[in-house]
Amino acid sequence: MVRDVFTIVMVAAGAFFFLAGTVGLLRFPDTLTRLHALTKADNLGLGLVVLGLLLRVQGPLGALKLVAVWLLVQLAGATVSQLIAGAARRGEPSA
Repeated sequence: MVRDVFTIVMVAAGAFFFLAGTVGLLRFPDTLTRLHALTKADNLGLGLVVLGLLLRVQGPLGALKLVAVWLLVQLAGATVSQLIAGAARRGEPSA
């Protein structure tokens, strides 16, 4: 019962941060502030979802897979946000 409540709370909190990042993406005025809102909220949101799901996996291999996905998304998000920010600062048009 406690595991169920913990999972529901963590996944719901993660979904809330995903939603907040999306609202920031749609409402902020320029590229850099949109990028900041989206990357921070999505990183926290995914971390909370993974934390909530860790209690649901079967064995340590499943937990390792969840953590690996989270780390890969962190790395990819940081790399892409740096590329987008650099292009925005140089004034390159977006696709």
